[in-house]
Amino acid sequence: MTAVRTEIDAGGLARVTLCRGEAGNAIGLETARGLLDAARACERGAVRAVLLTGAGTAFCVGGDLREFARLEGEALHKHLIAVTDALHEALCVFAALDAPMVAAVQGAVAGAGIGLAAAADVTLAADTAAFTAAYTGIGYSPDAGVSRSLPRLVGPKRALDLLLTNRRVPAAEAAAIGLVSRVVPAAELSDEAERTAEALRRGPTGAFGATRRLVAAGQSADLAAHLDREARALAAAAASDEGREGVAAFLGKRAPEFTRIPRA
Repeated sequence: MTAVRTEIDAGGLARVTLCRGEAGNAIGLETARGLLDAARACERGAVRAVLLTGAGTAFCVGGDLREFARLEGEALHKHLIAVTDALHEALCVFAALDAPMVAAVQGAVAGAGIGLAAAADVTLAADTAAFTAAYTGIGYSPDAGVSRSLPRLVGPKRALDLLLTNRRVPAAEAAAIGLVSRVVPAAELSDEAERTAEALRRGPTGAFGATRRLVAAGQSADLAAHLDREARALAAAAASDEGREGVAAFLGKRAPEFTRIPRA
């Protein structure tokens, strides 16, 4: 069985599923490379939205420690570089897409699993989900962008609390501190994630991409440079086919039909 399954439907919705449910979807080399293949498939395809899920009872428990424990010394060092290189490139490719990403997380979300959840634009958590940084508990430091994304989501002080103490964060607290977008009953997670991804699939993908890049750049840019970037992005969006369709639909008092506009 493949570690990561990618399905892109005719409407441009990509469903990316971590398939090692029996192992808590732990990330070893095969899974990391599978995520990179999935990201590249989305990059090549006419994808309008991405839905990331994990099979089984846990979304992702982090790195595959059983795989890592079979190695030591230089061999372990090289192996972890290979794993993180693939995983990190996958995250970069997903981040560069115009298509927004929705993640549906359940059960245990730990280590790199938090990085995957944080990489999504909209992260839905089952009310039974729980988050644990876990890295320093085994003498590791973070990967999967966690040392960057977690402080941005919850603030540096709280991020250090989570990273150093490895305390368990239930879903309700995760939503309260900004780690996830919202919490839904576990029985409704799959349906709500599909509805959310489908709504985004029908949206203005080009404008979504510009918005994603503006939000990412705005975390570090100075005000004048960011306002200039906003102005240029807005002008480009307004002049695009999506922008013209959006305004025409508004003035015509109808729903916009963004999916009829071909993707580049």
